[in-house]
Amino acid sequence: MRALIQRVSTANVSIEGEAVGQIGPGLVILICAMQGDGDDAPAKMAAKIAKLRVFKDDDGKMNRSILDTGGSALIVSQFTLAGDTSRGNRPGFSAAAAPEDGRAAYEAFIAEVQALGITTQTGRFGADMAVSLTNDGPVTLWLEI
Repeated sequence: MRALIQRVSTANVSIEGEAVGQIGPGLVILICAMQGDGDDAPAKMAAKIAKLRVFKDDDGKMNRSILDTGGSALIVSQFTLAGDTSRGNRPGFSAAAAPEDGRAAYEAFIAEVQALGITTQTGRFGADMAVSLTNDGPVTLWLEI
């Protein structure tokens, strides 16, 4: 699994102009299931993200997790994180999980994040979505499990 996370002060996702999810302070998590991911990948990724110390403490240092702050997560499926640009100018996406496997992993990841007690909003798997956010910091991290 691959994820791109951004610490945000606010974020939302809309489909055909209709807001389907929005959060205040927290994390936007763009998530992609990859071919060969084990069944435990969603749980491992959720646990890793939940414990990442990317929020400021009272001294202004990144020393607090989303669990510590009570922040929210906006989770959006994004198969383009599997993009391979090593040859030519058009990305290839053959490393992404098949759509049915990707959907199952996405839904499992959401369930794992929610089970950790994190307030969660989502996009819609396979939809053409518009994501808007205010990156706080900016803080952006790439994760791979």
